[in-house]
Amino acid sequence: MSDRLTVVLDCGATNARAVAVDATGEVVASASRPNDPVRQDDAPDDWRIWPLNEVFAKLADACSEALEGIESERVQAVTVTTFGADGAPVSADGELTYPVISWQCPRTEELAAKIGQRIDPWELFRVTGYQVIPFDTLLKLIWLRENEPRALDEADEWLMMPGLLSMMLCGERSIDPTAAGTMMAMDMAQRDWSKQILREAGLDPGFFPRWVEPGEVIGPVTADAAERTGLPEDIPVVAAGHDTQFAAVGSGARPYEAILSSGTWEILMLRQDSYEATRDGFEAGLIIEADAEPGRWNPQLLMMGSGPLEWIRERFFGEIEERGEAYERMIAGAEEIQPGAGGVMMLPSFVPDTGPTAPWHTKGTILGLGLNTSREQIYRAGLEGLCFQLRHAVDVLEKATGFSLQGIRLVGGGAKNRLWNQLRADVTGLPVTTIANEEATVAGAAIFAFIGAEVFASVADGRQAARLGERTIEPSEQRSVYDELYPAYLGLPPKLQSFYRR
Repeated sequence: MSDRLTVVLDCGATNARAVAVDATGEVVASASRPNDPVRQDDAPDDWRIWPLNEVFAKLADACSEALEGIESERVQAVTVTTFGADGAPVSADGELTYPVISWQCPRTEELAAKIGQRIDPWELFRVTGYQVIPFDTLLKLIWLRENEPRALDEADEWLMMPGLLSMMLCGERSIDPTAAGTMMAMDMAQRDWSKQILREAGLDPGFFPRWVEPGEVIGPVTADAAERTGLPEDIPVVAAGHDTQFAAVGSGARPYEAILSSGTWEILMLRQDSYEATRDGFEAGLIIEADAEPGRWNPQLLMMGSGPLEWIRERFFGEIEERGEAYERMIAGAEEIQPGAGGVMMLPSFVPDTGPTAPWHTKGTILGLGLNTSREQIYRAGLEGLCFQLRHAVDVLEKATGFSLQGIRLVGGGAKNRLWNQLRADVTGLPVTTIANEEATVAGAAIFAFIGAEVFASVADGRQAARLGERTIEPSEQRSVYDELYPAYLGLPPKLQSFYRR
């Protein structure tokens, strides 16, 4: 079985990658190309779209490179995982009637601010599991209906980004629940479309292609796609979808653990077997998405991640040109600083803005600077601030769901920082488990691709075969110090103060 491979096309917001993975989740080969949204022609300067043909060309080139030297008979299937919220209307002949609006485009911000005048945000959350965020797909659909109605009228169907890229591999159209679950248009409890919500955009479920569950075969790789990608012709294109959900599967998280996906942003999430959209969860900024497996849901909180740390590196350690060397120096210096960073506090911004920075109405705040403050103190304060943000998220997640966490499973680039990992354990008081396989999203998507190729019979089989290489960091004696410091960081608005006193 170990000689069998699947290819995961992992389309991120900064890199388009092709990764060949074996049945244990080990990466055998990979290649990538830079990926960014582009300015839309004849539009305001800040409007951003994804040039679909160019994105697919990058994935195809990366795939050809990754498969060089690999025997074609080893490749059993291909699948696509990518970001959520973005999609486009498609005509009967397979052409886009409007470009893919990027989640980074601000055109729907005004609509997001006014959506509460036409539909109660609590009702949106209760039905769809989603908060009102400017990049919500529903808002893009309403924007198109009001500003570019021709695009919807001339379209045959709407596809999300995983479906668009899969269509370019096999010619078949589809939509999966993990991608649809990011649209603010699903009846999340039923894992199906909400007719009520879709009516807000003048649409109905017939505007969407056939439903495919992760692991289901969409269609075979076409001759043209095979030539462009180096994939064997006729191997199955298997449904995956939104990258967050597949990171949860690939992490190997146990039922009592939360999954923390740490990168530029952080997502703290659970895999639960019931759907509960509560008022408390709504008011605390919770989002609930559809898990990769039917019968499960992913309540989660979106937070700032390594972005502030990158800002600190660039502004305070900029003379160290090599990025890895800079971070090693930063970590080593911050390890010499005592808890509390000499009174310096960094409060990262929350999304939604209901956390420590809310009372100051800022995107991020540094407090306690003095004439003798060192750059190492500022870096440690950044790490501590992100960890207090995580503790706040743990509290919210537990109170909103009734779930009692016993550990955190950590995946993503932020898992490489030894000091950050120890501080996460100390501040939350929970053991933090990392895995040696840094490709949790890819490993999770590969499990479903192998199911489609009939190599695995179930997700459980795939997870059992995975080689995770776990390492657990326990809270140290500094936990009690951070228990005392936590209230100083928790500058919550009155509404959430009462929430925590319950």
